[in-house]
Amino acid sequence: MYISAINIFPIKSLKGISVRQAVIEDRGLAYDRRWMLINRENNFLSQRTYPRMATIGVGITRDVLEVSERSAGKLAIPFEPPRPRVVHATIWRNRSRTLVYGDDVNEWFSHVLGGDVRLVRMPETTERRVNRYYKVHPQDVVSLADGYPFMLLGESSLADLNSRLETPLPMDRFRPNFVVTGSGPFEEDAWKKINIGGNVFHVVKPCARCKITMVDQQTGERGQEPLPTLASYRTQRIGTKQGAMFGQNLIAEKAGGVVSVGDTVQVLDVKSLTRQGAATAR
Repeated sequence: MYISAINIFPIKSLKGISVRQAVIEDRGLAYDRRWMLINRENNFLSQRTYPRMATIGVGITRDVLEVSERSAGKLAIPFEPPRPRVVHATIWRNRSRTLVYGDDVNEWFSHVLGGDVRLVRMPETTERRVNRYYKVHPQDVVSLADGYPFMLLGESSLADLNSRLETPLPMDRFRPNFVVTGSGPFEEDAWKKINIGGNVFHVVKPCARCKITMVDQQTGERGQEPLPTLASYRTQRIGTKQGAMFGQNLIAEKAGGVVSVGDTVQVLDVKSLTRQGAATAR
């Protein structure tokens, strides 16, 4: 088994960037989900309510983000807001200290999305903790991602899903950081600890899927699949919540390493699916 693709998503819920190599940090891969769009109530925005976010491209050159959209052109954004102001942004039940950008940046995004939105950055000093039920270390933190630093999905798992759909879907619908080839369908469900190119990751929780998976990542249009099909055979209860599970959330044993496309994936430990509850109903 090996890593066939690595993806980062600098601005939460916008287009991702496929990279050949990435640095492992405590909060996730370097540059992954360190920026986010919020509304005037300081609540995070995503493709759940703004599917057009999928059409905004993101690039990184040195210390600048470059965003682009067909009707609005391109905009260069410095990594750090020039005159930062603190805003406590809300992601689900969590409020995190972020730095908000100025009107020139916010007007560009507001024009594209047709609403009053602002861009914020997560500073290095902000510590957003992982759910205490799934943490591996006492101080485990996460970026502006929904809940966990890394997400992994096997190519065979997508092939299994696509075999049940009338129209096959690409991997970008599921926005994984790591794509694995060489594993069997949903084999990642059983992993508890893995080694990727010499870096150890703990597999802590299945990824519950939402309607972002129904958004075409090229056009921003929302369709009918794959949630109904996933729910028909991938529904699982985790704690008090139930959902269609697809992919696995990870926490790194330690920061500082590098992962590359082509790195081998070795399973170090497996979990008891009988105890946890297998997600796949066969």
